[in-house]
Amino acid sequence: MKTRTTKPWKILIVLTILLCSLTIPGCISLDTVDSTRPAQEISITTDNATIYLPPLEYDYPASINHNDIERTFIVHIGLSYDADRPTPLVFVLHGGGGTAEGMPGFTGFNAIADRENFIVVYPDGIENHWNDGREPKVYSTHKENTDDTGFISMLIDALAQDLNIDMKRVYVTGISNGGMMSHRLGCELSGRIAAIAPVASSIPANMEDKWEPSEPVSVLIMNGTHDPLVPWEGGEIRMEGIRLGTTIPVDDTVRFWVDKNGCAVNPEITKLTERNETDGTSVWMEVYSTCTKGVEVVLFGVENGGHTWPGGFQYAAEHIIGKTSREFDASEIIWQFFETHAKP
Repeated sequence: MKTRTTKPWKILIVLTILLCSLTIPGCISLDTVDSTRPAQEISITTDNATIYLPPLEYDYPASINHNDIERTFIVHIGLSYDADRPTPLVFVLHGGGGTAEGMPGFTGFNAIADRENFIVVYPDGIENHWNDGREPKVYSTHKENTDDTGFISMLIDALAQDLNIDMKRVYVTGISNGGMMSHRLGCELSGRIAAIAPVASSIPANMEDKWEPSEPVSVLIMNGTHDPLVPWEGGEIRMEGIRLGTTIPVDDTVRFWVDKNGCAVNPEITKLTERNETDGTSVWMEVYSTCTKGVEVVLFGVENGGHTWPGGFQYAAEHIIGKTSREFDASEIIWQFFETHAKP
């Protein structure tokens, strides 16, 4: 059992900044599953869903029926999983146009789950997008008002039927469209989710006055000041001339959660020691504490950072998505934050 101080995740952040690798950790690929084991499929039926689970020793794809739509996802169970011990659950949401299959390699969460013992689930959005509430309604998920919140809620219940999930330690993170969906889940499933960590995203302008979380939720926000797709100062999201909605400024997104969580309005601000002199970025951290029920709101602001996953790979040209910071590993920091925040 780990000994914890008042804010242990801050100590962990310092250790990570000093010690952790800046490259994406290795991941277990679905292609490496031992196919010589018997393929014994398990079928679990709840009131309105059936979930199909291959053997639990491996990463595996699965599906669940929600609102007469087959929804797919990938599960990775940490190597130290113990069916007799409640285990944290982390949802990782892909960005617009992305897939569940691409997220393990993009984030490196599988390796962290193996080391720290938690379960990671990578869901797929309909036609590679999430209904984060944005307007105008460009994608089918928005046009058809897909109930992605209901899908994730059902998935929590279905997974808990077969895995020993610590229901006080359910978390969500995601990038871009997946980050906006993380904000939505934090609001609409605040009674079920302990903490969220949206990356390269902000709250849709049309949802700011509509979302009312019923319970406090810890929030870790990571944004770059030079994000060309989701502007730091808010405004229209555009890609190839197509209007993809409007977001509020990052500062207003932080204030939204500070207000909803009843936090002190004056943060503790720390400039992180620069680790990489060639990436062109620097990082500061704002910690809003003294919140309701002990939750926290934290901002990692990446000066000159782009529409990227800090510590990850540069998945597109810099002139399209901006710079990827090498000052910290987003996945490591996200897990450290999650680890120390549970539902009261």
